[in-house]
Amino acid sequence: MTLLVVSPDYASHLLPLAALAAAWRDAGERVVVASGPATAGLVEQFGYERVPLTLGRGSNPGVMRAEAQVDAEADSLRGFFDATRRGMVETLAYQARERLVDLMWQPVEKARATLAVVEAVRPDAVLVDHLAYSARLGLGAAEVPYADVVLGHPTALPVGDEVYGRPPVWPRAFAPEPGALAALDALCRRVADRFTAEWHDAARRLGARGPEVDDAFALHGPLVLYNYPAELADPARAAALPPHVHLGAALREEPADPVVDAWLRDGTPFVYVSLGSFLSVRDDVLARVAAALRLAGVRAAVASGATPPAALGPVPPGWLVREHLPQVRLLRRAALAVTHGGNNSVTEAMATGTPLVVLPFSTDQFAGAAALERVGVGVALDPNTATVETLRAAVDAAMALPAPAAGLLGAVADGITADPGPLRARRAVTAAPAG
Repeated sequence: MTLLVVSPDYASHLLPLAALAAAWRDAGERVVVASGPATAGLVEQFGYERVPLTLGRGSNPGVMRAEAQVDAEADSLRGFFDATRRGMVETLAYQARERLVDLMWQPVEKARATLAVVEAVRPDAVLVDHLAYSARLGLGAAEVPYADVVLGHPTALPVGDEVYGRPPVWPRAFAPEPGALAALDALCRRVADRFTAEWHDAARRLGARGPEVDDAFALHGPLVLYNYPAELADPARAAALPPHVHLGAALREEPADPVVDAWLRDGTPFVYVSLGSFLSVRDDVLARVAAALRLAGVRAAVASGATPPAALGPVPPGWLVREHLPQVRLLRRAALAVTHGGNNSVTEAMATGTPLVVLPFSTDQFAGAAALERVGVGVALDPNTATVETLRAAVDAAMALPAPAAGLLGAVADGITADPGPLRARRAVTAAPAG
């Protein structure tokens, strides 16, 4: 059997997809990854074959830096980073305005390139990142069956009256002004209409059959795989979901790291800190987090990313600070994690039983933070307004979860350990109809 994995050229997207594909690899089956050049090293680390497929103008090998992108993408990134400093609604509005370029870059060309890869590889099964819209456009037009992997919060695939890009729920720390929310809603609906029109135009040029739809953002593959624990999903959305499986999490194997392993032998409880491959550029937020942890007197492992370590302030003896750290290995031992609330951070923390302090900035991070609050396994704060003292209080609260929340967190982790996401994915794909 041959599995084809189709991913944008972003490490944060490829890593969970590659972890899912390990179930096929470990069963002795062939795995081929179609992605861009920035993630070629990751494909090699997992031991997979690779075919080149570039689906967007941007790329990210693990730490996102604007200066490493083409000019247009660099300008877009700088605009995004600036928007995060102005506020969360401003950030979501900026992302909405950029969405057509981000998600539908050269759609007909990239759809045909995807189909050329399918023709060359001749896979028995296909896993596609849900946000690889051009690839899914091509597969749908050619009626190639595939499993649609939603790597964000489940609301990344809108259902019912949801609109892509507008959070259906906010954490308690956020109180957006109603007028600003109404304007955001109107903007996201205009973008959805334009996106849908472009989708239909591209589909016609590809010779696709079938009726037009009201919202192309709500389209999905024959089987949807949510890389998310069912225990965090909103029960109110359940009846509207397409045929799907909740994978829980896709924990990956990480290469040996002697420095980290030696640091972990100390055994002292610690807090793991990461704002992901994009938002580590927010050195002001990371500096406040570091100050809060110094005030709390706790040990820390900080993945500084694009932030120079010097910007964190004095680094106490016993801290581990590095541009990139093996996240899964550290989460397995951490007492707490401080994160931006990206899908990898949230699902990997749930799989390792690690409570969270979440500082959401953009996209579906708000819905994810609200879900953690709802079930009691995390504390969410506004990254732009949280003070050192507020952060320290949140750290203390999250490290002392009440028994029901701690029990739920442990049960989620035990369930994922007993039935890992990659095995759930392979079981679901194998059981799906062939065409």
